[in-house]
Amino acid sequence: MHQVRGAPRHVAARRRLTLGGVGTLKQVRVHPQHERVSTLRAFLGSVASIFVTLVVLAVLAGALVVLEPRTTDADTTADGTGSYSVPTKGPGLYGSGTLGSWQDLIRRISPEDQIRDVLTFDGIVLFGDSIAVQDSAALERRLADSTGDSIAFHDWSGQPTSAAVDALEEWSRDYGLPRRIVMAVGTNDIFDPPAFAAQVERAMKLAGPDRTVYWVNVYVSRTKQPPAVRDADLANSAWVNDELYHAALKYPNLRIIDWSTFLTSRPDGPTPYLRDGVHTSEPLGGSARNELIAEAIKAGR
Repeated sequence: MHQVRGAPRHVAARRRLTLGGVGTLKQVRVHPQHERVSTLRAFLGSVASIFVTLVVLAVLAGALVVLEPRTTDADTTADGTGSYSVPTKGPGLYGSGTLGSWQDLIRRISPEDQIRDVLTFDGIVLFGDSIAVQDSAALERRLADSTGDSIAFHDWSGQPTSAAVDALEEWSRDYGLPRRIVMAVGTNDIFDPPAFAAQVERAMKLAGPDRTVYWVNVYVSRTKQPPAVRDADLANSAWVNDELYHAALKYPNLRIIDWSTFLTSRPDGPTPYLRDGVHTSEPLGGSARNELIAEAIKAGR
């Protein structure tokens, strides 16, 4: 037998050998180390392919995020406490106290794509305070069932009417406004009733004569406050409502949803409908208030 010279022993090949003048073939064994190297290379190649694929998908996803409209969670709480009630202090100028900081209270604001859908399909926008934060999800369902209308919200606990009208102005500038607007604010203006009239004027000018503005009037008599403060709450609520009635005489497209009269005309008074003299009880008060809003919108279609 003659050894084949010049060929590494670990290379897989079929070598022709000569035995007694007869040509034969002999399989040279593949070295185990070579098998491990080949397997490792194949594995690393697969990993590299997967990594490149993931990078490409990540780049595409990032591009889609940039192209999509910015959205905001419709239910967010700034401070994590879930508080609806704005802090007040002292008697203030009008007996109800002074409005404290409200910016960190719970809010409910529709995402941008929902706002644009409402505009596209002739829906409704609503600007509200803590009562609307609590009740607006149920109102959305009620309107969908009763009138088929879609609705977008900018509800923020504790906000006075001036802040709600600021939001109305921002939406008007950024998106435009539909032909129907619901203003469910004024409750927090009992702390400064003279400021309310100018904000109603601002809202009506932003809306213009061709849009209908539905405005829910107010009733406040906070049960945890002393009798003198509760009396001031009622007096200041009436003051705010009077300003709203005067504005309705000037603007025929301003429709008042009379929540205050509904409460005071009930056989048992407001108590069954309010859990604290301000916010609606559930389900009775919330359902009643939403029904008033839905019926007003239905009548104005």
